[in-house]
Amino acid sequence: MTEKVSQRRLRYGEFLSAVRVKQRRVSYRDVHADAGRRPRPRRLRLLDVHRLLTPYVSVRFMEQLRAVVPLALFLALFQIAALRVDVEQGELITFGMLAVMLGLMLFMDGVKYGLMPFSENIGFNLPNRAAPAVVLGFAFLLGGIATFAEPAIGALRAAGGGVDPVRAPWLHLLLTRYPDRLVLAVGIGVGLAVVVGMLRFFFAWRMKTLIIATLLPCLVLTVYAGLDPRLAPIIGLAWDCGAITTGPVTVPLVLALGIGVAAAAGQEDNPLAGFGIVTLASLFPAIAVMLVGIGLVAEIPDPAAMPPIVGADATAAWWDQTPVAELIAALRAIGPLILLLWLAQRFLLGAAVKQRNLVVYGVVVAVLGMALFNLGLTVGLIPLGNQAGATVPAAFSAAAGGEALYPYPLGIGLTLIFAVTLGYGATVAEPALNAMGVTVENLTDGAFPKKLLIQAVAVGVALGIALGVAKIIFGWSMLPLLLGGYTVALAGTLWSSEEYVALAWDSAGVTTGPVTVPLVLALGLGLGQAVGAAEGFGILAMASFGPIISVLLVGLWIRRSAEVAARGESWT
Repeated sequence: MTEKVSQRRLRYGEFLSAVRVKQRRVSYRDVHADAGRRPRPRRLRLLDVHRLLTPYVSVRFMEQLRAVVPLALFLALFQIAALRVDVEQGELITFGMLAVMLGLMLFMDGVKYGLMPFSENIGFNLPNRAAPAVVLGFAFLLGGIATFAEPAIGALRAAGGGVDPVRAPWLHLLLTRYPDRLVLAVGIGVGLAVVVGMLRFFFAWRMKTLIIATLLPCLVLTVYAGLDPRLAPIIGLAWDCGAITTGPVTVPLVLALGIGVAAAAGQEDNPLAGFGIVTLASLFPAIAVMLVGIGLVAEIPDPAAMPPIVGADATAAWWDQTPVAELIAALRAIGPLILLLWLAQRFLLGAAVKQRNLVVYGVVVAVLGMALFNLGLTVGLIPLGNQAGATVPAAFSAAAGGEALYPYPLGIGLTLIFAVTLGYGATVAEPALNAMGVTVENLTDGAFPKKLLIQAVAVGVALGIALGVAKIIFGWSMLPLLLGGYTVALAGTLWSSEEYVALAWDSAGVTTGPVTVPLVLALGLGLGQAVGAAEGFGILAMASFGPIISVLLVGLWIRRSAEVAARGESWT
């Protein structure tokens, strides 16, 4: 049944009378009377500045707050409540943590506005305007130089003091006398990894095949080094370096370039085409560091015969003291990267830099943020990690003629619970993992939910860190642990589908952020010194293959569930 809608006719005069209510006629001359005059500058009140900046800054600061404060509070409370030891220099460590949070906030904002516009533009335009050899050369330089700008790479330079020069002489030599050689090897490894990742897009190589082809030589080299007593202590450092490199600078810059190359190679229809490069950036540095160790052993047969470092006991110059040293380190790290991106933009693409003021702001903020982070690393993260590592053994071992706080089995169990909680909490609070979870959930149409990915990765990291702590406490050899863990990961890789392989291996790199890496490194070195171990490396290596295994297992479960649902069966 239809209803008839009555319409009332309206005369045009009545319409004009209605719309002219409360109107005022203004001449065109009056409107543009001030067009030629210079506009008066607008002045912002403090209240206006607060309203503009507070919402912007608070969101970014809260991200760092959630990542740093829970870990710091957990370490401090565990030390006070469970180990009955006060935190030394609490005020200075608190200042260091604040510097870390402010530094990371500024640094990430600077990377967003000062580095990412370059990388995204180059990634999408360079493959179409330059020969493949030029693209690969730029990829190598980008990967290598970006490594020097990683905030956590500075933790390597502070790690030499926790190594026993008598039981691990070549490792101590590499960290104290030749740290630049170590960092250079890591940078070359990342550069080669990026090149191989680009070749993957050009030749449509399968990620599974590429991982196996890279992992097997890496494991063979690990076995060779592990069977040599001179090289065995370097294994943990080598595999830890793979975790250090995949941070907030390398990953976004390399992924932006990789997505551009994938689009140029006609693989833009693959939603997971960007995954996989982070994996290679974790394996190639391990190979590079082990090769450097082999060369160092051949070059210096007897480290004890090396003369002492000239000026080692002298007072450091003003440019080597805090906070000038941290600022200079930030300039050295970010300056070459900015120069490389600008040269590629100007001469390879032939385009001028757009929005120069915004880019300059990003560069300045990135340098300032990295300097603050380095300062917080020196006075906050590393001392807190060293204290935690040095005091944890008191739970199960007598020290300084006293008694252990708890019976041995209970103390060991408490220490492992501490490691599991630390690993789980650090992973859940990692902003990069949350962002990755959102991306994966969208790309898989909800088949792999964000919460499931975060939980799978967090459990893997937690168990891996616990295994690494147990390795230091009990003096286990690094070789069988690595071979066992990566053999399981290799088996899961062979059984899994292509997209889950790339996701699982990349998740291992995402979890090791700029806060977790220095803290865990300092924790391991402090723990190693407390229990009398030759070195305290290897915890990050264990924390890397743990999430690979857990994510692969979850991926196999999701695929099995989908197959069962498609057949209409049930789990019985």
